[in-house]
Amino acid sequence: MGESVAEATLTTWLKDVGDTIEMDEAVFEIATDKVDSEVPSEVEGVLVEKLFDVDDIVKVGDIVAIIELNGSNSPSENGVATIAKGHEEIGNHQEIVSELEDSVAIAKETVSKPQGSPSSETSDRFYSPLVKNIAKEEGITIKELDAISGTGNEGRVTKNDILAYLENRKSAKIVQTGTSDTKESKVIQKVALATGQEKEPVSRVQVSGGDEVIEMTRMGKLIAKHMVDSVSTSAHVQSFIEVDVTNIVNWRNKMKNSFEQQEGEKLTFTPIFMEAVAKALKKYPLMNISVDGDRVIKKKNINIGMAAALSDGNLIVPVIKNADQLNLVGMAKVVNDLANRARNNQLKPDEVQDGTYTVTNVGTFGSVFGTPIINQPQVGILALGAIRKMPSVIETEDGDFIGIRSKMYLSHSYDHRVVNGALGSMFVKAVADYLESWDLNREV
Repeated sequence: MGESVAEATLTTWLKDVGDTIEMDEAVFEIATDKVDSEVPSEVEGVLVEKLFDVDDIVKVGDIVAIIELNGSNSPSENGVATIAKGHEEIGNHQEIVSELEDSVAIAKETVSKPQGSPSSETSDRFYSPLVKNIAKEEGITIKELDAISGTGNEGRVTKNDILAYLENRKSAKIVQTGTSDTKESKVIQKVALATGQEKEPVSRVQVSGGDEVIEMTRMGKLIAKHMVDSVSTSAHVQSFIEVDVTNIVNWRNKMKNSFEQQEGEKLTFTPIFMEAVAKALKKYPLMNISVDGDRVIKKKNINIGMAAALSDGNLIVPVIKNADQLNLVGMAKVVNDLANRARNNQLKPDEVQDGTYTVTNVGTFGSVFGTPIINQPQVGILALGAIRKMPSVIETEDGDFIGIRSKMYLSHSYDHRVVNGALGSMFVKAVADYLESWDLNREV
């Protein structure tokens, strides 16, 4: 899963109980942020028990399923014996067997144990074991759960939904005035209104006979929520600067063929821009931060997110880790690798985590400049505009004259809560200065 990933949502079971599973065959799919990944089996056998349902949140280290290995009557005993086999030489296999048997027993007990609320009430609505556990620990009744609006699949209440409800409930004033069903229903409605679970009716779009209704994908819903949350969290402000990249265009045209022959990689403009951003972040480390309440977290590593458009219209942001430590060749290899695997949906969950700053290339689609939304919890994002040939005033010792130059706009969006206009403008100016001073004689 990657070191920075602590949990994931189980989105699809690819195998049913009783199915035969081959070594390295995918058993289920998980989702973290915007990445869907298949989880393969490390053994051959038969799936005898599922310990989590679709849409449940699974923590790293949890037991998700039990597989009976071929030739065994007891799935847990056989599985444990196989795992412990490699430890016989050091004489501790009995301890390992005992420990793993205990783990399986605990997992079974956790799943089979009733996970209802503190009361004996029941509901026709589905709740995951995680949500039920949180409700039980916090003393939330089934009727309160039923009043929570779910953002999960088919309106299911997710972990984030119930945690948001608990956070809001702390400041809500709840006054119960009776025990009858009618009065209790009114109380629940008041609680929901007080905690922000119910909102004023929103005018719905009218659908006529010839209109096509397209359901948003899971990734689309995540992106939409992420964008709205960002706008409501950060005070967005933008700075724009025009950059003369004639030297870079000429240098790349001169070097791209030999670069591809020598390194086996295409030389695009992206790694050049990423190198410039990494240098600017090193010069202005207060752009490489996150906000945590009233605290500013200054990031040690420079990890640059690279927004990439997918064929289905969605967006994903793979992260170039420790970008300031890469030379141009290394940057080109990482950029090309991440871009190719992003388009083929082959990114690992850890490869879209821990970004400290983001770059998006709106010029790919012909846009001159844009006003990108900050990728939380970062405080800045840079949009690269299209490179265009433009008439420009060129200053020389012999006077000024008009010439054709390759130019582009850089659009810098930053969080005005912690980044003022001076820092935001100096940062993007540093990127521009680096690009404009490109050495035409530079060797790769």
